[in-house]
This record gives sequence, structure tokens and C-alpha cells, in this order.
Amino acid sequence: MCGITGWVSFDADLTQERQVLDAMTATMACRGPDDEGTWLAPHAALGHRRLAIIDLPGGHQPMSVRTPAGEVVMVYSGEAYNFTELREQLTGLGHSFETDSDTEVVLHGYLEWGEAVADHLNGMYAFAIWDARDEKLVMIRDRMGIKPFYYYPTRDGVLFGSEPKAILANPLARKVVDADGLRELFAFTKTPGWSLWKGMYEVEPGTIIRVDASGTHHRTYWKLDAVPHTDDQETTVARVRELMTDIVHRQLVADVPRCVLLSGGLDSSAVTGLAAARLAEQGEQLRTFSVDFFGQEENFQPDEMRDTPDSPYIRDVAKLVGSSHQDVMLDPVALSDPAVRRAVVTARDIPAGFGDMDTSLYLLFKAIRGESTVALSGESADEVFGGYRWFHDETARNADTFPWLAFQNPLTDRSNLLRKDVTNLLDLDRYVADQYQTAVAGVEHVEGASEFERRMRTVCNLHLTRFVRMLLDRKDRASMAVGLEVRVPFCDHRLVEYVYNTPWSLKSFDGREKSLLRHATKHVLPQSVAERVKSPYPSTQDPNYAKELQRQAKEVLAERDSPVFTLIDRTWLAGAVEMEHGSITPLVRQGLDRTLDLHHWFDIYRPEIELA
Repeated sequence: MCGITGWVSFDADLTQERQVLDAMTATMACRGPDDEGTWLAPHAALGHRRLAIIDLPGGHQPMSVRTPAGEVVMVYSGEAYNFTELREQLTGLGHSFETDSDTEVVLHGYLEWGEAVADHLNGMYAFAIWDARDEKLVMIRDRMGIKPFYYYPTRDGVLFGSEPKAILANPLARKVVDADGLRELFAFTKTPGWSLWKGMYEVEPGTIIRVDASGTHHRTYWKLDAVPHTDDQETTVARVRELMTDIVHRQLVADVPRCVLLSGGLDSSAVTGLAAARLAEQGEQLRTFSVDFFGQEENFQPDEMRDTPDSPYIRDVAKLVGSSHQDVMLDPVALSDPAVRRAVVTARDIPAGFGDMDTSLYLLFKAIRGESTVALSGESADEVFGGYRWFHDETARNADTFPWLAFQNPLTDRSNLLRKDVTNLLDLDRYVADQYQTAVAGVEHVEGASEFERRMRTVCNLHLTRFVRMLLDRKDRASMAVGLEVRVPFCDHRLVEYVYNTPWSLKSFDGREKSLLRHATKHVLPQSVAERVKSPYPSTQDPNYAKELQRQAKEVLAERDSPVFTLIDRTWLAGAVEMEHGSITPLVRQGLDRTLDLHHWFDIYRPEIELA
């Protein structure tokens, strides 16, 4: 896991731009605390920061191979979980290796197969290769979009980086946010290729971008295809068990301490059980970590999303598998600390407005990083297996919009604090409707499928191509901000492809959510977890958190010239900070969180807002 950045210019001499490249590379220091490197040529400059996971002494980047026709240089972020098999295959084809790193395997894979190396990789990755043989840059991102990757076309080339901040460190990139950027920020639809910053784009998942003197060329090498599923229920459950076991075993490979993020839900518990069994075979004890809040279990109040606290289920899992478990306990002071919020906004490059669910995640990862460098997560299982409550809510799944919007209506929740003129300009209702129609039009179906199965395939597709990408980006940014590599077994493309094509009747064959996962992993689960209803990532219920938000927002309100008020309705904020505790609804609390995120974001990035 690492941070990458670079600059290609076909008209300039980039060997004279080391200072700029160094500045771009330095922004990625949090992603790669162990090593750094740069490489410059007349038309290409590459920078790298390394978090050493495999082959700690080797794997220095940028990594290059000299060929008779020119040098081939790569900067790489991520992990190729099948690098051992690929290394053996490439050795048989005549390649020789100087290190034990997966980076060198990927580079030699490119030398052997060209851009088609992407078809051979199993893992999470974002990498760029400057191929001097053809004077071209090749950028490749993993199939599910686990690793972030951005680019910014210029007059004569391109800037790129793992995160926008690397690109923004180059004077060619303007810090401008226009109406289109703001629409997605508040709409929660995850438009493919979107970046908050004008002129900047994501390298889309499963995509290869080639930049040469003739321009920029895109090619999709992977997408969700609709194919008939012919396995019966027993065979399907067995195949899911086989895949899950293989995936977890592969993702436990590392030369540094590993752990699992354990929430007490089905997803993380399944990963925990499989990982613990594997490490026990090797004579090791698994470490697990959870986040919790002081007083949460004792004072827990059920709400529309969470029926039970996590702690009892976490204890059941840790006891069953025999893990060495640690709870990271947080209080409202830590969760609302402006310095922590500022660190989260910097990590994400956007004012996301997720409040304590962002700060607690960051603090959890910071605590874990003191003892482990790699963590396995249950992220994405709900999207793959159909676990969210709105999958099973008839109104939400049949609504003429994204199901997660129909169920919770965060569109209203996320825009109520905006100035009226901004709301009118953004026209979020129309934006969401347009995005929904575009997304649905891209879904392929199996011939002869019923209308219900077509609808559920559409719902699953929207989650795997839109919703999950928001969560993957959130988790990557929060973890890499403290130099922790988080791996996501449920995003293995083999599992995603297989389960995506199982009919909904199989995904819910026992009348519950995530039937396939529950039955495939029940051998490693305590009964309590196997029967537990889906509960999302925890949020503090301590009223002191909202009170502290009010106090900080009142300070923002006192700044008459704060740029926050180019977007936020001052009257709304004035009312929110004076509310009695009992009147602070989740909607108001979310608005306060978003206001404070915007306040820090404006101060850190000094963006130019274009609303015309």
C-alpha cells in the first residue's frame, strides 16, 4: 500500500521540475511512511511514498526495467494477492526477479502482457507506468475501485495521484469547485469519474487510461456482466464458502502484523472466523479490534437503523475464535475534537459531513496502527450479498430513485442547511433523477428473467457500481491517513461476479438478508451473530456530542466573513446552535457536522467556488 503521483508533459522538460514533483510526492507521506522515491525524465516525472507490507527491504519505487527500446518505470499502490502464482508463470516465460515484492511482478507482467496485465491481477491496486518505448503513460485501477486514483488533464499531458491533494500541489491544478462538484457532494449518488475539483476526475474502477502525444484514451477491462446462474442452492453455498476461504487466506499474506476489524455483525465476524482458523493452523493467534463509545452499551436506545449494541456480539465472536481482542473506547471529547475533524477532512479532501462516523473510524485506525499494519475488513458484504434494510423494503427498492435515498432520504437531510439560492441553483432533485436514469440504463439483464429478478439485479448493480465506491473511498482515506492498510475480502472480483449473478431468490432463500453468506460461514460463527439483524457502523448516542457541535458551530457563526456562508444558510445555523437538547434531531446534528466540515475544508484548501 502506498501513495503515487506524477506529471506527464509532452512540451516541457520535467527534469527541471523536481521541486514541484517533490511537493506532490510529499502530500502522500501519510500513505507511505516507510520510504520515498522520485524519477524524472524530459516528459515524465513520477513520485512514490511506500508503506512496506511485502518484502520490506525490497520493493523501492519508482521501479524500472531498462529494455533495448527504452526504460519502463512504474509507481504502484496496493496489493496483488496472486503475485506468487504470477511470479511463477512469468519465471516460466523467461523473466527474472531481483526482489520478492508484488510490485516487481506487476511490472514484469506489464512487460509480458502490456495493458492486458490488468486481466491477470487479483487484488486492489492503482498504478501508473511510463513506457519510454512508446512515450506513453498507462494508468490502471482495480476492478472495484478499492484504491483511489485521480487525474487532471493539462494542455500537453496529465497530472495524477492517489489523492486530489497530490495533484493540487502542482501549480497547474486550480482549486476550483463548481456547481457540478457541489451537486454530487450533496446528492450522494456517486457519479462515476466524479471529483469534487473542477477539471479533475477519477480513474474509474476497471479502467485503463493511456496518455500519449495524441491525447487521452480510455478502455474498460472489467465490468459487471449478466450471465445465467445454473448452480443449485447447496452448490452455490459451497462455492461461496470455497471462495471466502481462499480469499481470506490470500489476504492474510503479509510480512507485518495483521488483524481484523470486528464489529459483531455477520460480515466482519465471518472474516474473523475464517482468519482465526487459518492463523491457528499456522500456530498464531488472531488480533481483533472494535470501536465503541463510553456508556453506549449501558444506555443504548434502539433506532430505525440499529436494534442492538455491538458489544455483546463482539464478545461472543472473540470468545468463540479465541482472538486477542481490544476495544477502542471513545468519548464525545475525542469524537468532536476539531483537530481530529480537521485531520479527517484533510484525509478525505472533501467535507463529507459524516460526523462521528468519520472521526471514530479515523481514531480506531490510529489506535490499531500502533500495533498492526494490515487489517481485514467486512466492508462491501452488504452490497455483494444484499444486506442493507432497503434491499428488503418494498417501497425503497421499487422507488424511481436510488434505494438508499428512498429509504433514508439523505437528499433532504444533506441540503436543508443550504442557502436558498444555492439550493435553487444546484437543483438536486433533477440531478439525482438524471443520475438514476443513467445508472439504470447501464444495467444488463439475463434473458427471460422475471420483472422482480430484473428489479433486484438493478438494485444490486447500483450498489456495486455506485454506493460501495463511496464507502471504499471513505475507508481507504481514513486508514491510509495513519499508514494502515485495510483489505476488503468481499471485493474480490471472483466473489463479486459469482454472487452478482445468483438470483435474488438464492440471496434470500431463508427469508433473511445475506442468506448465502450466513450459510456459507455459519461454521465459524456463534449462533448469536448468525441470527443477528443487520446493524450499520455505530454512531454515538451521547447527547454531549451534539452539545459540543453546537458550541463549535456558534464560533463559526460569529465569523461574519466566513466562506462557509457562501453555501450555508446563516439563519438555519443560528437556529440550530440555540436549540434545546431535546430538539436536536439527527437531521440537525448532521447539518452541524456538515457545517463544521465545510468550515475546516475552506480553511485548509482555500477553494474558489464557482456558482455561476
